[in-house]
Amino acid sequence: MDIRAAIDSLPSLRLTVDTKGLLAKKALGQNFLLDKNITDKIINLSLKNQSLDSFAGAHIFEVGPGPGGLTRSALRAKPAKMTVIELDERCIDIMRDIQTKTGNVLEIINQDALTYDFSFAEDLPKHIISNLPYNISVPLLTKWLYNIGAYQSLTLMFQKEVADRILAPTRNKDYGRLSVLAQLQCKITHLFDLNPECFTPAPKVWSSVLLFRPAPQLLEAKELTSLEKLTAQCFSMRRKMIRQSLKVVKNLDSVCAKIGITPTMRPEEITPPQFLQLARCIF
Repeated sequence: MDIRAAIDSLPSLRLTVDTKGLLAKKALGQNFLLDKNITDKIINLSLKNQSLDSFAGAHIFEVGPGPGGLTRSALRAKPAKMTVIELDERCIDIMRDIQTKTGNVLEIINQDALTYDFSFAEDLPKHIISNLPYNISVPLLTKWLYNIGAYQSLTLMFQKEVADRILAPTRNKDYGRLSVLAQLQCKITHLFDLNPECFTPAPKVWSSVLLFRPAPQLLEAKELTSLEKLTAQCFSMRRKMIRQSLKVVKNLDSVCAKIGITPTMRPEEITPPQFLQLARCIF
């Protein structure tokens, strides 16, 4: 089967949306990306930054495919298998139209992505791509960070303000819990930003596409759980010195001295590796 020819024989995305009467639902965090040039750019930049020519031999997962723009671009990259996880029944109908052209390559799961088990073992390398629904982007990313070693990459689109939090360095107003968790577990590459006008309907905010690859040394689930607890506690009082947010910790002065920080520091001054050391000492 010539997968690219099969995909190119489908009606245009705009015609598909109009024919199906598909209007984005705010409750599902939907903003549709209908420009093939942009969806191709997402896939091509992801592949380029991984030094790949295609997704041949890999299993691609997509969350919230909507009308299928990113789905089509991913399929053109010739994965061995692609699984789409979609909650909206209207979009499932569109996925079935694509499936008629691609056969067994495309698997359709009608389910909430927050409840789907991505962690099952298989022989194929796994990648996740998604124009993430705004309302579940952070919970999904956090879920994947716990099992990031199972994936070759995550290529994900967020609201720019969320992407800024993920990428933020120390001493930055956006630096916080998500920055610490993501930067410890992943090498993160900022691919590009998207103007609101790229979407239908246009959101009120810009978006950013990020590429995540597993860090060389990954944390165990119990360490991530401890880090989540510690950073939530510290950043809930981000303008306070940690001697205030961690006042229940015994021997805080000696613990801080051991890892090269002081109790008078504020959370945004503490690096991800220092937070990890602190969590290991406290929990």
